[in-house]
Amino acid sequence: MEREWVAEESVVVAAEPARVYQAVADLRRMGEWSPECFAVWVRGRPAKPVGPGTGFVGFNRIRWRVWFTTGRVTAAVPGEVFAFRVSSFGIPVAVWGYRMEDIGGGRTRLTEYWEDLRRQGRRAAFVSLLGRVFTGVPAGERAALNRRGMRATLERVKAALENG
Repeated sequence: MEREWVAEESVVVAAEPARVYQAVADLRRMGEWSPECFAVWVRGRPAKPVGPGTGFVGFNRIRWRVWFTTGRVTAAVPGEVFAFRVSSFGIPVAVWGYRMEDIGGGRTRLTEYWEDLRRQGRRAAFVSLLGRVFTGVPAGERAALNRRGMRATLERVKAALENG
């Protein structure tokens, strides 16, 4: 099977795009949504809301394995898009993001997307190896795992916004 470099999943949420954006752009809530990321520490004294350039550290876990990554917000357009780049030891790993599409009737199509940046060169191979050591997941299986995680994340965001 050929390695996948991008993945995305979507869900329709009964909430306006601005409200959906507030939920996914609140980095400190990432631990509520993600089955893998259990906490986020935002660097410095972040302005509310966070914007491009905001740095953070994400703390992650799969079963007994625990690791951290560093992130930097790359796009923050309320009601439209929120995205960030993730690196490990200064080496690019991935881009993660959320797109919001107003589909009318107070509903939003929320899409979570991921792009693997570990594509070529020694540094990419090194960080892929680190990923396998820290997470137990080979790089070639990361897209499938992320799809499952995205579905869980999106369902948690949907439930929180529709039931809370």
